Parts: sequence; C-alpha cells; structure tokens
Amino acid sequence: MKLHELEKNLGATHKKKRVGRGSGSGLGKTSGRGEKGQKARSGGGKGPTFEGGQLPLYRRLPKRGFSNHDFKIEYAIINLSDLNRFDNGTVVTPVMLKETGLVKKQLNGIKVLGEGKLEKKLTIQAHKFSRAALLKINESGSKAEVI
Repeated sequence: MKLHELEKNLGATHKKKRVGRGSGSGLGKTSGRGEKGQKARSGGGKGPTFEGGQLPLYRRLPKRGFSNHDFKIEYAIINLSDLNRFDNGTVVTPVMLKETGLVKKQLNGIKVLGEGKLEKKLTIQAHKFSRAALLKINESGSKAEVI
C-alpha cells in the first residue's frame, strides 16, 4: 500500500450540512429553525448566564473591594547576567536592549534585576533597579542611571 492509495473508512466523512439551500436539502426556507419564536431569530436564544429569569448568580453575589489591575505598572525585566554580551564601556539603553532582542516589549519601562554576575564595566540606563542589582553594578565598577 502506498500513501496515495489510502482512503478513509466508509462512513468516516459526512456531507456538510448546507442550510437554507432550497427544498432538496430538506433544510430550506427556515433552515431547520422552525417557524417563529426567539430561537428562530438571528441572535436569538439565551446566553450562558441565563437562569430562566431567576436573578443570575453574578448579580446575587456581593461585589466588594477595589481592583487596581487596570492601573498596575508592569516593567519589562532583564537580569544582570544578560548584560554580559555587551562590550566594556557600552552605554546600555532601552532602545539598544530592544534592538538586540533582550527585551521584546518595553511595557511601562525596564527594570534590571540582580540575577547573575556582571563581568563588564557598563553604563546601564533603565527605569528601575532592584537593590541587589544596584549593589552588583557598583561592585563591578559599572554605573546605573535611572531614566
């Protein structure tokens, strides 16, 4: 048996239901929706939260508190160990990080974290630095500039 000789089993495929295509299909005119009523109309039917007219659960439960989710500040993070690819004396800017592919989206800014060891002397420009990152940057003789 060769690949081009393979066939699907009998009954494995069905003809696509062509709704609203005349009398031959058996699903013409009203397309199997019946005559009138909510379910016969376009967009008709009830939503997934409908409970037969009873007050829905999401309205019965108490709403409490405040969510700051919409206003949260999210930083694109980068570790010190990732910065070792740059040459000594380089000024590392957010634009440069994006060009090299270390950061995909800048979000609300760039934060440098202290994971790993910085082995080069760089000037790092970022929006935020962690305490550990600042300590390691100073130890290596590099400079950290907050934008």
